[in-house]
Amino acid sequence: MASTFRPLILRSSHRPSSSRLCTRCQLQAHPRSSFSTTPRPATRLRQTMFRWLNGPGAAFRDPLPGSTNYINAYDRDGRLIRLRKRAQDPSTADSDAGAQQDPDANPNPNPLDVNIADGGKPIPREQSDDLMPFPMNRKFRSLPVLSDELRDEIFSRVVEAGQSVRAVSADLGVEMRRVGAVVRLKSIEQQWEAEGRRLATPYARAVMSMLPQTPYSQSPTGPRTVHESINDLPVHGATTVQLFHPVSESRQFTRTDAGHAFSSNLLPAEKRIPHPEMVELTKCAMENRGRDDIVRALRDKLEKDEEDQLRREREERGQKERSIKKVRTERWEFRFEDVNAENAGRKGLGARYGVPPQDRKKGQVKIPTRMD
Repeated sequence: MASTFRPLILRSSHRPSSSRLCTRCQLQAHPRSSFSTTPRPATRLRQTMFRWLNGPGAAFRDPLPGSTNYINAYDRDGRLIRLRKRAQDPSTADSDAGAQQDPDANPNPNPLDVNIADGGKPIPREQSDDLMPFPMNRKFRSLPVLSDELRDEIFSRVVEAGQSVRAVSADLGVEMRRVGAVVRLKSIEQQWEAEGRRLATPYARAVMSMLPQTPYSQSPTGPRTVHESINDLPVHGATTVQLFHPVSESRQFTRTDAGHAFSSNLLPAEKRIPHPEMVELTKCAMENRGRDDIVRALRDKLEKDEEDQLRREREERGQKERSIKKVRTERWEFRFEDVNAENAGRKGLGARYGVPPQDRKKGQVKIPTRMD
């Protein structure tokens, strides 16, 4: 009996993965596309951000003209804290308004102090809490910078009028180093303008509008322009050590004796300050002398100091010229000067013979660390 062969067919639920299928099979297996043009729902942070931009943050879209616009000056509802305090205490508003409405007080007031708000009422002056640009750093305060009018006045007095840096610093309340920096930068600016270079004036104007500024007061009877402290006592290296100096009770120990206790060449504090002439001005003010007398005394003191300084410089130059022996020839002029090698010092004559230069050693600072 003949037997027939039938192949055994097994059915399995296993299907090949989509990675093994061709593109056509994938489209047939997934007829609907997984892409969608519907925008994703906004996250909570995004909703909070736009809620703040359209709510309290709208105050920063149009900043106050001529004033800083820091976050700490506004509350959570986007209202200026200074205006809210004035509404709660009207007496402060009257005092601020009276101080700004007086035409003789300051004809060129600080733009930070006179900001006209809606309704024609002046905004109160900025306080220390309003000058914090970083909310998380409450120790930092934005310090004022020199306004364009004050910088032009400094340059005009020093370069055009020929006044000394010390006199301009004492009159305008700006440190002498800053006065010198303003003169140098304004000179470079004028040089670039003469050469036809383009200046970043819009950028500078935008930055200046974000910072508090010190204005220039042109009124002789109004408040005096003061930008910073100009008479800070510099720390001398000899005073950084702790010293116990026994003194008799019957002896009068003065600041001069205290300076000599630290070093024989250390001057007292009233002579080491940048403006020692202001000590005399304070004495004049204590004697109830008028402002004109004080200004006249200041100018006389400065002129006398300048004359003494020029006289000392002339004497030093004359003494140095007399100590140099000159021998003239047809082509050259030889100059001979007597030098004592014992008094030459570390940087004097013969100090570097046999010693490698400092700029070739490791660990030496090769960039300038100060400006003379």
